Amino acid sequence: MVELRIAVAVVTMGNRPAEVDALLESVAKQDLAPARIVIVGNGCRLPEFTSRLSLPGEVTTIEVEENLGCPGGRNTALARLREYGDVDVVVELDDDGLLVDADVLRRVRDLYAAEPRLGIVGFRIADERGETQQRHVPRVGRSDPMRGGYVAGFLGGGHALRMAMLAETGDWPARFFFAHEETDLAWRAVDAGWKIRYTPELLLQHPKTSPARHAIYYRVNARNRVWLVRRRLPLPLVPVHLGVWVLLTLARTRSVAGLKAWFGGFAEGLREPAGERRPMRWRTVWRLTRLGRPPVI
Repeated sequence: MVELRIAVAVVTMGNRPAEVDALLESVAKQDLAPARIVIVGNGCRLPEFTSRLSLPGEVTTIEVEENLGCPGGRNTALARLREYGDVDVVVELDDDGLLVDADVLRRVRDLYAAEPRLGIVGFRIADERGETQQRHVPRVGRSDPMRGGYVAGFLGGGHALRMAMLAETGDWPARFFFAHEETDLAWRAVDAGWKIRYTPELLLQHPKTSPARHAIYYRVNARNRVWLVRRRLPLPLVPVHLGVWVLLTLARTRSVAGLKAWFGGFAEGLREPAGERRPMRWRTVWRLTRLGRPPVI
């Protein structure tokens, strides 16, 4: 059996040099050395990382002139890895995350080696106290963050992607910039017959945050949700999904300014081109439902 080759990709805007250094140190301590490491400066000059000298494998740095957002920056890393042509699985990590355990990459390799149709592996995200926010558990409702298994989605902060899957599904939706890009990729993966596994034993330590900390959160969240369903859902489910989320947003959002921005983004999503339309098959709708996440929630 040919041993799978693992790469690590990190996208940063250059404003967290200490955190990136700590993350790279945790990569250097892994008991399985990655074949390649790609660091993308997303609209910034990359600082000198003191940890770089201790990193195993081939280290590639890329600086892009403009901030391409989370999905665009990750696509830049994927494009370079694809040029090299010698990587089977890429582990993508948030630049302020930390691999606490030294066996994460080895566990990732073993999971993929054991299951040829495993496309995505999602990590557990927990803060310094070991607590996982409920929004970081890829299941509906209040689910136990330590319960692993097959799921319908994954977290962008820490995950692994099989390159063969990406060759079939395509890369991240770059136009999304931020928000719902994981769902777009997950739906494409499930529709193509790939599996997504949530593995809580794979821990990425990450500071406790709220997505609303981003100034563009409400607008982009709404715009991308409309784009997502326009691109991926069968037509009868589009108004159902959007109607559910209008009601949920009205119930959850306490900020008038936030609601105004959200509905502005919603209108933008209806008005602006959403990109390719490749709706999932109805059997995929059923599969997502059986996995606990019907695509109207």
